[in-house]
Amino acid sequence: MRVIGIDPGVAITGYGLIEESGGDYRYIASGSVRTQKDRDSASRLMEIHDCIYDLVAEYSPQALAVEKLFFSKNVRTAFQVGEARGVIILAAARCSIDLFEYTPLQVKQAVAGYGKAEKMQVQKMVQMLLKLHTLPKLDDEADALAVALCHLQNRRFQEALKGGKP
Repeated sequence: MRVIGIDPGVAITGYGLIEESGGDYRYIASGSVRTQKDRDSASRLMEIHDCIYDLVAEYSPQALAVEKLFFSKNVRTAFQVGEARGVIILAAARCSIDLFEYTPLQVKQAVAGYGKAEKMQVQKMVQMLLKLHTLPKLDDEADALAVALCHLQNRRFQEALKGGKP
């Protein structure tokens, strides 16, 4: 199964593509969508939408996993991340791809085995699970790859509960 994980943000949206086959994970690609602060909000959101839409069209994943919005003390930031999530969800719907959402706690639990793991612990586990020579360049990339790994772990768990095979 191929999945794209997304770490949403307006300034930087991270993405990571992973494929699982026979219990092994294979890194495909990762990166970020960076929007310029001097552009209006609608243009920035359209750029995020278009990039995610194009990535799904190019790599043909079977699922898109996105990090859920966590409570933020900065309301403005929370609204902006919510808007970015909205255009990402729209891109998934337009591509007719299955959408899954995970909280930061679920992602950390699935990847590092501990829901309150530090950022570096999660990044190191992403590196280890994907057999990467170096850590991803940006936190946003590492977080997106962690979201994708979380989905693949969760999928295997759900399949096991149903008594099926992944």
